[in-house]
Amino acid sequence: MKGKRKEMIREELHKILCEGFHVKSIHSEFGMTELLSQGYSKGNGLFHTPPWMKILIRDTNDPLSLLDNKKTGAINVIDLANYYSCSFIATQDLGKFHQDGSFEILGRFDNSDIRGCNLLVQ
Repeated sequence: MKGKRKEMIREELHKILCEGFHVKSIHSEFGMTELLSQGYSKGNGLFHTPPWMKILIRDTNDPLSLLDNKKTGAINVIDLANYYSCSFIATQDLGKFHQDGSFEILGRFDNSDIRGCNLLVQ
């Protein structure tokens, strides 16, 4: 909602969408304008990336320390999709990485800036 409406948690939004479209689950993506690749979810909030995209979870208090599986931290993204450049992004999104290679988005840092290309058009 990016500050334009009441903020909803993912489960609340997915419930509304499931009821409105008469489906059992919502498939979603994790991506941003700066990336050429996206992570995709087939439901339950667990995302998978293509082999050229990597998600790392960093300690929120020490940006140079990476966390083990199942620990909550900030999301870093490496995207090798562009032949002439590579995206390395440290986000203010919170998430967890799982042993099967999937990851989940848990929200944003408290008091983080509201970001997004859709905020440029007003």
